[in-house]
Amino acid sequence: MARGFQRQRANQGEASGEINISPLIDVVFILLIFFIVTTVFVDETGVQVDKPRAATQQDIEKESILIGITAGGSVYYGGREIGIGGVRAIISRLQKEQQRPVVIQADRETDTSKTIEVLDEAKLAGAESIFVSTVASD
Repeated sequence: MARGFQRQRANQGEASGEINISPLIDVVFILLIFFIVTTVFVDETGVQVDKPRAATQQDIEKESILIGITAGGSVYYGGREIGIGGVRAIISRLQKEQQRPVVIQADRETDTSKTIEVLDEAKLAGAESIFVSTVASD
């Protein structure tokens, strides 16, 4: 009976030489989830515009509302065409959560009157800071 106990104990000693990597894999997955959740994603207008050039330029907050205006005069937010009438509704809804700057990304070929209409709708929706997006000149 004592021999059976010793044989079993000897086999346990051999198995302890292996390294269990399960906890390491768990930690790696937890870190991966942490970095994915804490990553800040920047919203885009969903439309490609050719921005005008400007000599002065400044960076703005990441938490801004981006409104895009194409060369044809279509107004976009979040990849959807909203038209001039949708600007006020969207901005007022987003301003209720917290005050954010509004950035108008108008194509350089856009009619100035269309950009002014979008700017007016943003002001009427309660936006305090409104910017026009440009590209730095060379």
